[in-house]
Amino acid sequence: MHRLLLLSSLWLLAATPASSIFQRPTGSPAPPHLQYLLEPLHTMVHTQRGATATLPCVLRTLPRNYRVKWSKLEPANYRESIILITNGLYHKNYGPLSPRVRLRHSHRYDASLTITDVALEDEGRYRCQLVNGLEDESVLLTLHLEGVVFPYQPSNGRYKFNYHEAKRACEQQDSRLATYQQLYKAWTEGLDWCNAGWILDGTVHYPIINSREPCGGRLLLPGVRTYGARDKQKDRFDAFCFTSALQGQVYFIRGHLNFKEAGQACRNHGAAIAKVGQLYSAWKFSQLDRCDGGWLADGSVRYPITTPRERCGGLPDPGVRSFGFPSKELRTYGTYCFVG
Repeated sequence: MHRLLLLSSLWLLAATPASSIFQRPTGSPAPPHLQYLLEPLHTMVHTQRGATATLPCVLRTLPRNYRVKWSKLEPANYRESIILITNGLYHKNYGPLSPRVRLRHSHRYDASLTITDVALEDEGRYRCQLVNGLEDESVLLTLHLEGVVFPYQPSNGRYKFNYHEAKRACEQQDSRLATYQQLYKAWTEGLDWCNAGWILDGTVHYPIINSREPCGGRLLLPGVRTYGARDKQKDRFDAFCFTSALQGQVYFIRGHLNFKEAGQACRNHGAAIAKVGQLYSAWKFSQLDRCDGGWLADGSVRYPITTPRERCGGLPDPGVRSFGFPSKELRTYGTYCFVG
């Protein structure tokens, strides 16, 4: 049966010029190095955590014997991880993405990759490669998650994380280490932070909007300042974490609670005490705006402000404000809870 289908497909291919099937827009000729793959109109695909996203990869013609290989470029360890390989009739999935990826396959020339339930770690660059003997060719696409970057340090002060501890700390707060592109975008949107922090590729940076003496001096121009690559085991800095949209809700419970009572108050409502990344996500995507400091899962006390006002800290810009890490015995604050 598969043999008949393949012969039928080849006969149809011979009878129908590829140019009559897929016409490129006028004035957009295909690059000469792409013989079999169509150059995608858009190489950046925007999405959010929890959504379904499709990375486009379409063939203009079908070689006699070929495979299409999808892989993800991993900046943290300088390697390329195979996700899926297909020969047009069959495909096989690989790696941790395996349960959440499939071919869109809306027609026989379509080798686009669909990712369901997009996760934070799915952000990045992907390669669709046609393997055809010596005539391999590929297109690169970027999956971009809408999200927010926030600086993070532990309760015992600044510059305490090596790279691996910073990575783990972000993950514990419902986030991941930010990429350089995410940190740069956050800087263009107003992130101004004097403490240097790790990012995903193992380099260390800090974003400055307002040049000032404690942050490199007044003479240096604004920008994302860099310390470059550092020793992942020995060197210690803060972390820049990235989070995206929530599959759930963050809400505030008013009261005069210590840290233990705050956690119990959330559990009494069938929820959990919110993590830092969850509060930032609710501030960014749900416009959560409260003047009340509340406990979070890491023992810090913060509050989200979308409409700055004098009685809520007096700062002119929106943001998540922090009271740091007060004594967990203080019965002074409410709590922020998260329910999925």
